[in-house]
Amino acid sequence: VEVTMAAAAAKSGSSPLTLVLLVVAWYAGNTMYNVYNKKAANMIHAHWFVAAAQLVVGMAWSITMWITGLRKKPNLTAADITACIPIGLMACIAHAGSVLAMGMGAVSFAQIVKACEPVFAAVVGLVVPPMDVKPMLAYAMLVPIIGGVGLACIKEGKGVDINYGAFGYASLANLAAALKGKLGGSVTKALKGDKSKNMDSANVYAVMNFISFFFTVPMVVIAEGSTLKEEWDHACEEHGAQAVITNIALSGFFFYIYNEFAFAFTAQVGAVTSSVLNTAKRVIIIVVSSVIFMEPMTKNTVIGSAVAISGTFGYSLASKGKPAAKKKTS
Repeated sequence: VEVTMAAAAAKSGSSPLTLVLLVVAWYAGNTMYNVYNKKAANMIHAHWFVAAAQLVVGMAWSITMWITGLRKKPNLTAADITACIPIGLMACIAHAGSVLAMGMGAVSFAQIVKACEPVFAAVVGLVVPPMDVKPMLAYAMLVPIIGGVGLACIKEGKGVDINYGAFGYASLANLAAALKGKLGGSVTKALKGDKSKNMDSANVYAVMNFISFFFTVPMVVIAEGSTLKEEWDHACEEHGAQAVITNIALSGFFFYIYNEFAFAFTAQVGAVTSSVLNTAKRVIIIVVSSVIFMEPMTKNTVIGSAVAISGTFGYSLASKGKPAAKKKTS
């Protein structure tokens, strides 16, 4: 990671200290988000509502920054917003999928499954045009990723032990994240390239946050509308309204902040370096969540997660290589 950071600093022109501070803020924010998100999800069993409320906190932050002039307002046309809608939809599914996965199961398990994201990215890259062919070594790294997650799901004396709800939602989040990256690459690059639109990394994320919220609200109504008041009253009665609101608000704040720092870091160093450090981040979250929430880590879980995360690390590095040669068509 040190070598990666040094190379990134040299390539981006940013000082190593700036990049280190961005990574520390990103890691700290992401870890705190996972902690407060799990606390909120444990308190109120209305996880689509929690996901929507978290986005509201980010929206309030962005509006404050624009009104005060601390950040330039986006200057987008209707066509620009329309182009961003599919990306915002995928952002909605990726965020909600993660919240639902961690609400239904252990944070550590959700993070282990989310280490499979490169598998989904590789498939999406081949299926969704334009085709993105990775080096063969990158595809080979998918084997330990899948094998590691599989091993982590095997409990000694019990065989395969999977929380299918958490697994399904985490996998859905992986697919949506892969599609968001695929669909959003050219759109966000064009928006950032036009200086008149004021779409730096922070504003790109802010706009996606707004669109994501508008897609999340209907799901709150459909999935939880009939039971939301009852769930809210029960949560407030059992834990206190202040505790419920505080955990939701803090999870929303840290969700927005860590993403801003992650976007800023990626803009400085590129997707590959960011992907490598995103892999290392999962280790911290798994360890911290296991300690705070006393989530059991069996031998298979530890070995499996280590193998899967190592595979993800290898995939990120291998993806940097030259792609496989394309066959000539006659």
